[in-house]
Amino acid sequence: MNSVQTGSLLISMPFLGDPNFERSVILICEHNEEGSFGLILNQKSSFQINDFELFDDPDFDQEVFLGGPVQHNTVHFIHNLDGLSESQEIRKNILWGGDFEALQEQVNLDYESVEGKIRFYLGYSGWGPEQLQGEIESKSWIVFNDYSTNLFKIKPEELWKTVLKEMGGDYAQFANFPIDPSLN
Repeated sequence: MNSVQTGSLLISMPFLGDPNFERSVILICEHNEEGSFGLILNQKSSFQINDFELFDDPDFDQEVFLGGPVQHNTVHFIHNLDGLSESQEIRKNILWGGDFEALQEQVNLDYESVEGKIRFYLGYSGWGPEQLQGEIESKSWIVFNDYSTNLFKIKPEELWKTVLKEMGGDYAQFANFPIDPSLN
């Protein structure tokens, strides 16, 4: 089993049973002795970024995803933009956060330069010390560190299946499990 680290993907088991995380893929943005912080990559919200009036250009109307059940009054973002200061590298070609004023400036000058390179999230997923490890040991999550999937190119509704198929073996079979096996 892979151990959790910054940049890991957490893939929910097919029958997790928690509606907050059903069929979720979470990018771990920070993992240390104080706990873990991650963003659910594949849960759409009903919001567009312009609903929050953060950018002046009305054409920059990116969808906003639910990053997790914690602090829905916060907006986070991951990206693969060159030169956005204060960004934290999660892994190659995936950065978290950065200078938001510089991002606003870049979007307002040329929003097309960031399209397909950024995703926004409302709230986040968090775990206290040892909490995530306990959930992994109880078989709630699969940890995947060696993925080659370009997270910005996969449709969110296909991400869970795509990642499981990339893992191969028994995990690839999980991708075909029904959401509710009693309906099978």
